[in-house]
Amino acid sequence: MRTLGVDLAAATKKTAAAVVEWGDGGARLVEVSLGVDDGEIVRLFGSIDITGIDCPVGWPDAFLPFLAGHLAGDPHPVLDHDGIEGRRLLAYRDTDRFVTGRTGLIPLSVAADRLAHPAMRCAVIQAKIAQQHGPQARDGSGRLAEVYPAASLKSWGLPARGYKGRGGAESERLAEILAGLQRAAPWLDLAGHEAELAGSDDMFDAVIASLTARAVALGETIRPDPAHARAARTEGWIHLPTGGLNALNRSRP
Repeated sequence: MRTLGVDLAAATKKTAAAVVEWGDGGARLVEVSLGVDDGEIVRLFGSIDITGIDCPVGWPDAFLPFLAGHLAGDPHPVLDHDGIEGRRLLAYRDTDRFVTGRTGLIPLSVAADRLAHPAMRCAVIQAKIAQQHGPQARDGSGRLAEVYPAASLKSWGLPARGYKGRGGAESERLAEILAGLQRAAPWLDLAGHEAELAGSDDMFDAVIASLTARAVALGETIRPDPAHARAARTEGWIHLPTGGLNALNRSRP
């Protein structure tokens, strides 16, 4: 099996991709790069078993009717979201609320925060993948799954905060987390990329996204239950690992 992890940013220069190859007894990081454009992501997708992408693959279901009502001058779908609680339904998806309840982490809002621009790019990438390789289900039941590296790290018992950024404290934290990952997963061969990963939270997150994609493929993530299934099909679903890191180092059922 080959898994792809993508840490998607609005700009190509901040977008990272990592390919992990899985075999008997271990896994090897065979490719990791920064400055990845749409064409490269689509090309890699075509040669990979499953891709984990760190970016929302959809918007809250309530968001489009709200905008359409505002555009048409129809007050009813707008007034449905009067007040802070109503606006939260516009800002956060069902999966965002589920992740917060499960992990305590609060994903950024795709509709009202810095994720909006990367999500627009993600929608375009999904359309390009659909053209070349067929449409992919937003709930992760196909070959594309939404992931959240911080939540994956926390699910695996690793530190999940304080490593994003270019300051000295953040760099030290990232190096510590990388060392913790290597201790927890001695079967993972980083193939000499340790210094690159310790120096780039984008590339590190791409590796975590690739590992999470493996968890999705093995059925080692939380899938949407009937209460969340409908929203997951339209809004997307963040896959949280259920087993430890060593659960990834086994044969596919």
